[in-house]
Amino acid sequence: MKDVFIAGGTGYLGQRLIPKLIERGCGVRALVREPSLEKLPAGCAVIIGDALDNKTYRNKIRPAETFVHLVGVSHPNPSKTELFRKVDLGSVQQAVEAAAHVNIRHFVYVSVAQPAPIMKEYVQVRSECEQIIRGSGIPATILRPWYILGPGHWWPYLILPLYKIWENIPATAETARRLGLVRLPQMVSALTTAVMEPAKEVRIWDVSKIRGF
Repeated sequence: MKDVFIAGGTGYLGQRLIPKLIERGCGVRALVREPSLEKLPAGCAVIIGDALDNKTYRNKIRPAETFVHLVGVSHPNPSKTELFRKVDLGSVQQAVEAAAHVNIRHFVYVSVAQPAPIMKEYVQVRSECEQIIRGSGIPATILRPWYILGPGHWWPYLILPLYKIWENIPATAETARRLGLVRLPQMVSALTTAVMEPAKEVRIWDVSKIRGF
């Protein structure tokens, strides 16, 4: 049985990942703010706290040995630059500090595909988050999707034919593959696998890897 601590369990990925981990026999401890309690899936241990202040939760991480970080600004766009730095970067700084404090053995983080010609502020913050994780010395799995197709996230289906064209043009093929679309079940499966098969050092799973799950 694996024990897992999840920050961001009430979000788009967290609500789907938690039941999968419980099905696999994992003990899941989920960090949540009190107003969002009803959004947590059943079966996990509830840890009331603030992702931007690890003193509110770090002594409740154990017995988990894997820390899954899914906290981030929803529906990112260029107007949210200040929030990226406050929430995305701030929560990773707090999480890595807490993970090191309790000797977490594996850190799982959802970053973003990079480099990218758009959303530069968002990509920059996620890149800084990756650097913090690397600097901690904690073995980690860093997943780099670009856009996740699923409920409420359907509009990119309209440009799928364009992706097919871009992938077959030498000048755009590499970028089209790096910034390709992944499906929600693929992303959840990749996260589940990351938890069940911990990294021994820092490993990067890009779009092509995630699509394989």
